[in-house]
Amino acid sequence: MENIFDTHSHYTDSAFDDDRELILSEFPSKGVKYIMLAASSLEDSLKNSELCKKYDYIYAAAGVHPESVDDTPADYIGTLKNIIISNPKIKAVGEIGLDYHYEGFDKEKQIELFAAQLKLAAELNLPVIVHSRDATEDTLRLLKEYRPKGVLHCFSGSAETAKEIIKLDMYIGFTGVITFKNARKALEALEVVPNDRLVLETDCPYMAPVPFRGKRCDSSMITYMAEKAAEIKGITPQEILDITCKNGLRLFEIDI
Repeated sequence: MENIFDTHSHYTDSAFDDDRELILSEFPSKGVKYIMLAASSLEDSLKNSELCKKYDYIYAAAGVHPESVDDTPADYIGTLKNIIISNPKIKAVGEIGLDYHYEGFDKEKQIELFAAQLKLAAELNLPVIVHSRDATEDTLRLLKEYRPKGVLHCFSGSAETAKEIIKLDMYIGFTGVITFKNARKALEALEVVPNDRLVLETDCPYMAPVPFRGKRCDSSMITYMAEKAAEIKGITPQEILDITCKNGLRLFEIDI
């Protein structure tokens, strides 16, 4: 298969420290056409910026994940803005959003962090990569308030929530979760997402699809997600890859 666009990856993660350059150099021969690097912190944003300069087919996002809220300095917006404007291959603000999954989270701090980065994305006219975990109500409220361009990544919500996201003219990203046996909810959401609003992603090194579940994920594994998505959409896996590649280019406004 060809035309793989992995719209959300973490190749600066330590899981790739031993073979990062090797694996990235081999992807074009495996049908991987484009990769988007998502960031979790200011440090990660800087690493993304440097990594994407080394490979023509790799682009990057810069942003602060909600789980990094307590480790982020007060002047982070200025720093983030400088990182973004210094590199034309940074095509999005992300991943940003809300995560209420673990005990002890600071809801107000997360909302403040998310809102500030939504404002920055609007100022720079960039799409956002949105993380939302156990925070659907507040995520939707802020997206409706700020109306960003962008994608809700690693979608785990209901079909009804997917419809609300589509009404906002955003894209929805699906991971290897759609290949899991307990993926009924994700597949119901996938079914209602229009083909022109669908993108595929790995969130690697996490979320490896079946039959690699529990192992390190990488962008070449998107073919397994394409097969499952094709089954749901009633078209071929290659058509899914062609569609989602085109959608990814449009989402991140990448001119080729």
